[in-house]
Amino acid sequence: MITFAVLIWFIKGVLWQPMLRMLDERKKRIADGLAAAERGLREKELGEKRATEVLHEAKDKANEVIGLAQKRAADIVEEAKEAGRAEGGRMVAAARAEVEQELNRAREQLRQEVIVLALKGAEQILMREVDARQHGAMLEKLAAEL
Repeated sequence: MITFAVLIWFIKGVLWQPMLRMLDERKKRIADGLAAAERGLREKELGEKRATEVLHEAKDKANEVIGLAQKRAADIVEEAKEAGRAEGGRMVAAARAEVEQELNRAREQLRQEVIVLALKGAEQILMREVDARQHGAMLEKLAAEL
């Protein structure tokens, strides 16, 4: 018993204070760890909330960009249609002008051929009936009429 009493006195005198300090420090570290864990949970919740908000903002912005892109695409298509119509109009006008020129050339060529044929026919007829001076006057009059 005396040994036991000496052991208790030794523990209380020498080891008791350091053990209490160690237990207090451990209790403080545990409390600090729990507080840090709680702060971490709150920060995690705030971070998740912020991430959700940022995600919604990003989706809204993406939808807005998509809408603008679709509008721009429609504008580009409309511009291309207008340019196509204008180009088609120019091509039709150019084709009409070319057809008109070809028609005028054909008329002129036909007129020349008619003149040549008329002159040949008239020449054959007049060679028998008219002299050279009258023949030239008739040809000039015929050419002027055609």
